Amino acid sequence: MIKIKIDGKALEVKPKTSIIEVADKVGIDIPRFCYHKKLSVAANCRMCLVEVKNFAKPLPACATQVMEGMEISTKSKFTKDTQKSVMEFLLINHPLDCPICDQGGECDLQDTAVAYGASKTRYTEEKRVVFDKNIGPLISTDLTRCIQCTRCVRFLKEVGGMAELGLIGRGEHAEISAYVDKSVESELSGNIIDLCPVGALTSKPFRYSARSWELSRRSTIACHDSLGSNIEAHVKDNIVKRVIPKENESINECWISDRDRFSYEGLNHKDRINLPLKREKNQWKEIDWEEAYELIEKNITDIDIKKSNKIGIICSPQSTLEEGFLLKKIAKELNTSHIDYRLLEKSFSENNNWLGCKIDEIESHDAILVVGSNLKHDQPLLAHRFRRYANKRNNFSIITSYDDFYSTRCLEKVIVNPSAYINYLLMILKQVQLSTKYKINSEVIKNLLKAAKPSNEAKRIAKSLLSNKSKAIFLGHQILHLDDGDNIKLVAMHIAQAVGATFGLIPGYANSVGLNELNLNTDNISADKILSQSKEAYIMMNFDPLYDYHSPKKINSALKKAKFNLAISPYISDSFKEFDVVLPMTPFTETSGTFINMEKTIQSFSAVTPPVGQSRPGWKILRVLANFLQLEGFSYDSSEEVKTDAMIEMDKKNEFSLNDFKPSNIERGLEVLNVVRANDSDMIVRRATSLHQNKNKDQSCCLINPTTMLEEGLIEGQKIKISSSEAEILINVKADDNVCLNAVVIYGKQDETFILGMHNKVKIKKA
Repeated sequence: MIKIKIDGKALEVKPKTSIIEVADKVGIDIPRFCYHKKLSVAANCRMCLVEVKNFAKPLPACATQVMEGMEISTKSKFTKDTQKSVMEFLLINHPLDCPICDQGGECDLQDTAVAYGASKTRYTEEKRVVFDKNIGPLISTDLTRCIQCTRCVRFLKEVGGMAELGLIGRGEHAEISAYVDKSVESELSGNIIDLCPVGALTSKPFRYSARSWELSRRSTIACHDSLGSNIEAHVKDNIVKRVIPKENESINECWISDRDRFSYEGLNHKDRINLPLKREKNQWKEIDWEEAYELIEKNITDIDIKKSNKIGIICSPQSTLEEGFLLKKIAKELNTSHIDYRLLEKSFSENNNWLGCKIDEIESHDAILVVGSNLKHDQPLLAHRFRRYANKRNNFSIITSYDDFYSTRCLEKVIVNPSAYINYLLMILKQVQLSTKYKINSEVIKNLLKAAKPSNEAKRIAKSLLSNKSKAIFLGHQILHLDDGDNIKLVAMHIAQAVGATFGLIPGYANSVGLNELNLNTDNISADKILSQSKEAYIMMNFDPLYDYHSPKKINSALKKAKFNLAISPYISDSFKEFDVVLPMTPFTETSGTFINMEKTIQSFSAVTPPVGQSRPGWKILRVLANFLQLEGFSYDSSEEVKTDAMIEMDKKNEFSLNDFKPSNIERGLEVLNVVRANDSDMIVRRATSLHQNKNKDQSCCLINPTTMLEEGLIEGQKIKISSSEAEILINVKADDNVCLNAVVIYGKQDETFILGMHNKVKIKKA
């Protein structure tokens, strides 16, 4: 520690700390525009200049590290005059358009100008004008207001992972620009709206819709991935007008992904239903709640529930803990254990699937291996932590099938078919075993290891895991979508045990971990098995059966065979044509509930707006449904009461158990890699208009490695037929070096591709 003085206060601080960091810790305000605690130091706005004893000139507080005996003055006349001059300089070309600027009322420039600037301007010359750039449907530009702080440039390079904006020109001609007027496509791009200290970058969907002082700020939890980002919904007239991050250093830091920020547009989509719907002669008819419940009661009570498992129940992994608990309780009362939430999985081990460590502990490891994850799309904010780790240390390795992490430096990057994951992990295990003498009881794995011949990449990954003290192995949730996912998981766990590494799985959805801990699938009966056995009735909650389940053909067939089908959903679409009744539930912003995120942090939230129309929170729908069915134990008056009972049911498993290897028959043929873009992951984001205006040109194509295209006799741009066991589609071909060999990448959960199903073998032929 070193001793310094700041504004006469004697302090002891750590060496290599900047003046501005010291001031922030002790509550001394130093104005700034370019400095941000999460970005590199640029020191180009000069607003934070302060007086330091024995220095003739003022020093930038953001770029100056404290030294022993340093005396700093942030309130002296010299400092104030300096900051006043800088403020005057920054305002020379700034337009006086505060009344029409969306940043008005929350503008750093306004606040700083009042606090540190002059009351009048001395500048009478003509101001410069900068033409606005179109950088996409999410961010509106007014670049004449820009003060060249470069926060946006640094964020997109350091956090977003791609240098999509830059500063061009010099002096008075300097301006922010995208590369050849290209749109900004980072999954985190919306954060530059918050970072911009002026009104140069504002939210395009929010533009001119409300003033900051008209908005009520209400906290909630994002529901689109398993990170559990803390967010703040800004509400006017009971409508969510925008969403911004709420700082939580251990989870989302001070950022959120674009799907968390802009998905609010889907909350009031035309597909929202306000009243219960009944199907009559292939048409939907609106009915009141009492009639809907009586119709459901009649059809459910007609089923002989003395025979077990006559009713199948499937819900979304985005369902709250309270909804999951009530569904499980209803299932028990209706004598069915056929209940599940795993919509995309094909592997169903009983292991507890969580991260294995705290989110903020990821970067504390000395070596990391990630297997089977498209981090950029699956977990945009978690990808930032891995990217930051990889750029700091040359000890990050990844085994994947589609390289969407190409801008990140890696120790080893292995791009192979999903069916080859197991072989690469066996190679690593064999190399590790040679050094550790780790014993394996499984005869199947022993025999497989005999045939394994470690590649150079496998040797280097094994060396990295062996030679470092703290290491971690993380599997993407896509591993569970594969037929041999459990085997991959098992071999990865053996490697982790052999080297003493943290082991974890990166779950895909908001409450995957919570519903797992709730033991929702008590008998470990998968959704696949539920749908393959004949049922009298199905109850499905909070997902689109054709887009969100991995086999549209299978789920459609099962629904057709059942006598009665009930859906509980915020939206209606053609996907629900096989249902008899649809009850309108509210999305996450209009209900209270609890999610358990990937690190097992329990986060409860309240409604930020009242329900739209006569839609109701999911937990209330289930409670009243149980009352109509005359089931016992459903006298809950609040979601908190449901949560209390649900927490008693929780099975807090932290260990991963090693089961035996189960040989699987993997079909031959081209493998289809279903990359689900961040903006297509669920019902709400698929209806957020702005997130889909800048539709990536690759989305209407299938992506194939040039070598595979040559082998198949294909040329770029031609139309081909792709057929799976589900269906056949026509689609254009595009060459992409980031795709592994003998595979086809198709963006999943989209209108053009959903009928193919997910993670099936495919055949291709020229159209």
